[in-house]
Amino acid sequence: MSKVALVTGGSRGIGAAISKALKEAGYTVAANYAGNDDAAKAFTEETGIKTYKWSVADYDACAAGIAQVEAELGPIAVLVNNAGITRDAMFHKMTPQQWKEVIDTNLTGLFNMTHPVWTGMRDRKFGRIINISSINGQKGQAGQANYSAAKSGDLGFTKALAQEGARAGITVNAICPGYIGTEMVRAIDEKVLNERIIPQIPVGRLGEPDEIARCVLFLASDEAGFITGSTISANGGQYFV
Repeated sequence: MSKVALVTGGSRGIGAAISKALKEAGYTVAANYAGNDDAAKAFTEETGIKTYKWSVADYDACAAGIAQVEAELGPIAVLVNNAGITRDAMFHKMTPQQWKEVIDTNLTGLFNMTHPVWTGMRDRKFGRIINISSINGQKGQAGQANYSAAKSGDLGFTKALAQEGARAGITVNAICPGYIGTEMVRAIDEKVLNERIIPQIPVGRLGEPDEIARCVLFLASDEAGFITGSTISANGGQYFV
């Protein structure tokens, strides 16, 4: 019986690449999504991966959604906390709502998703929690005080929880992507991409979603059992930690 992997934000962008890679590696994959029904339907039709709709910002919805996934597919062995949103604004213009929405999804969402699977992983003496943070959680970014704070918080969450899970066979790690060639990033004005963003990246290009997915595959594997509390910086050399 294949291990079950749940990917939040798993039907689009980096999440879709992660879901596909896990399926190709032999996992039974469930992809969570928040709102785009058409994209989720198209993703399932293309890949055969089941999609489940709920907001990671809602604890009760997460608990119910996880219960449904486990009832239909089996106990979750791998959780990839990938779902995230942006509500960018310079701080003097940022509203409390913009702050709250990003913190609720990008930081509290990790608690909401991980807490319901934690006891089962402890009981089974195996688990893989992989948190998708960001280069901007490492270095900060103007106009993203909310996003940078949440993504930095993801790293603290990772390090603390790794210490709790280690003796129970659960690893907790993070990946910090840099600029990845998703639909959202490629929608940026071409001049801005070519003149302001890509020149900051030493390898001279955007990353690809599949490159992040391969990091996830490694961290999810049995071979990565000695790695926990760690962060993989996948940013083309743009920022060193």
